[in-house]
Amino acid sequence: MSDTQQTTNYAEEPYTPPRTAREPTAWVGAVVFAGVMLLLMGGFQAIEGLVAIVRDEYYLTTNSGLVLTFDYTVWGWTHLLLGVVAVGAGIGVFVGQMWARVVGIIVAVFSALANLMFLPAYPVWCTIMIAVDVLVIYALSVHGREVRYR
Repeated sequence: MSDTQQTTNYAEEPYTPPRTAREPTAWVGAVVFAGVMLLLMGGFQAIEGLVAIVRDEYYLTTNSGLVLTFDYTVWGWTHLLLGVVAVGAGIGVFVGQMWARVVGIIVAVFSALANLMFLPAYPVWCTIMIAVDVLVIYALSVHGREVRYR
């Protein structure tokens, strides 16, 4: 062999396939957090809804003091329905389903709006729920796809 010819030994270099998808980052923890928060938020919404259905006199203000003057039974069913859908979306987020991310974001938006309108009845709790909803929306919309990688 002459000096101008170079030999390449491919056996020494390991084969690395081309990357087709991004590797998960540490932000996958935010998505898991969002899934857990959807489960908790759903449970809390369901409890809040059941209280509004069963005990109207529990809340601080009358139903005429709310932003929308519905009976507490209507608000109770609204919160209960949001809670059940949020729990379903939380389970779907854990298994990496795209529909669950979309439903989770939509539920978190409606939950924040419902809690904003329910704020005069239960101010501290509704403020906490709105903050959790904002965190869920951020985690699912920015880093939601990272939970698919295992």
